[in-house]
Amino acid sequence: MVALERWLCRHRHIFPTITTTSTSSRRNYSTHPPNARLNKPIDFSTTPILHHTASSALATPLLPPAARKSKTSRQNLFQSINSALRHALSSDEQVLLFGEDVAFGGVFRCSMDLAADFGSERVFNTPLTEQGIVGFAIGCAAEGMKPVAEIQFADYVYPAFDQLVNEAAKMRYRAGLTGKPGPDGERGMHSGGLVVRMPSGGVGHGALYHSQSPESLFTHVPGLRVVVPRSPIQAKGMLLSAILDCNDPVVFLEPKILYRAAVEQVPMDPYFLPLDKAEVLKQGKDVTVISYGTPLYSCSAAIEAIEKDLGVSVELIDLRSIHPWDRPTVWESVNKTGRAVIVHESMVNAGVGAEVAATIQEGSFLRLEAPVIRVAGWTTHVGLVFEKFNIPDVTRIYDAIKRSVEY
Repeated sequence: MVALERWLCRHRHIFPTITTTSTSSRRNYSTHPPNARLNKPIDFSTTPILHHTASSALATPLLPPAARKSKTSRQNLFQSINSALRHALSSDEQVLLFGEDVAFGGVFRCSMDLAADFGSERVFNTPLTEQGIVGFAIGCAAEGMKPVAEIQFADYVYPAFDQLVNEAAKMRYRAGLTGKPGPDGERGMHSGGLVVRMPSGGVGHGALYHSQSPESLFTHVPGLRVVVPRSPIQAKGMLLSAILDCNDPVVFLEPKILYRAAVEQVPMDPYFLPLDKAEVLKQGKDVTVISYGTPLYSCSAAIEAIEKDLGVSVELIDLRSIHPWDRPTVWESVNKTGRAVIVHESMVNAGVGAEVAATIQEGSFLRLEAPVIRVAGWTTHVGLVFEKFNIPDVTRIYDAIKRSVEY
């Protein structure tokens, strides 16, 4: 930083508007600006994205009727994932759980105590080889097991990309079978039952190799489901559906900043949530905001501020599954509001937002009152001290909504 300041001083004639700050007044990169009005830390204890009471949790849309009679407990994201894994392992002996350090509980403690309770033949560590982890999991799924493979960080999934794209996603297409048992009990050839879990997204200091959001790379691949839960309730229900109730291989991305930050009341009984349905988190009539995962919390804060400032009404949609994704719900909302803002953390180029925007143009063009706006990560690799500038924040989302309604 000192070298940068010296360079700027020498080239001030080129950048006349840039000023430097003294070391004593410089803010630490991980803090929020003093007296900020919009870009304040998200208050997870009050955000409407989470269910802070049992009654609210049990009223979760799409929650099965039986689960609405369940007791609830206060859980964070990694605890709800642990709960889902525990139920899956206990209810079906074909479920296996493995990955780097999984037997020790995993880096984020999602598999804590599971090896001790279910044994080393079903919960075990693997060598440090992502390609080997996913390749082994595909073989297990082809033999009728339900493997849950953990990639320690989504940033390291790329060696396994060939396995997921050319093997897991294509196996059923090669065999020409759905995998449903035939008259003779033959199962067919497919990799349904395979779930690949991976922590993804920024945390503010992850830099190049611990902050990536690679989900859009997988959304181009027929045969894969791609899921990004926003909260503990969603993570538990969708992970159980992916493991026990889905005939497709699932890439399950877990926003790692939410592992401990997102805490809410979660039904204690097992339950399943659909993998192909978006959820309208807030009704509105003037503009639709579409997002998934961590940015939903910033979207909610931006919506609260702009509704107070401008008196507009904003609808908020969580896609939940981003491939395949729920087009009818988005079309219905945008046809009503006439405006759409799409927010995601991954890079803006060829991202999920580009696909959603193109689909909105196809299905809602005559109802649009403004161009579709995307707010996303910049097209650049994430530098350590600049990570917060790369991730969409409340101010950028607020500004996008304002531009849309004032167009």
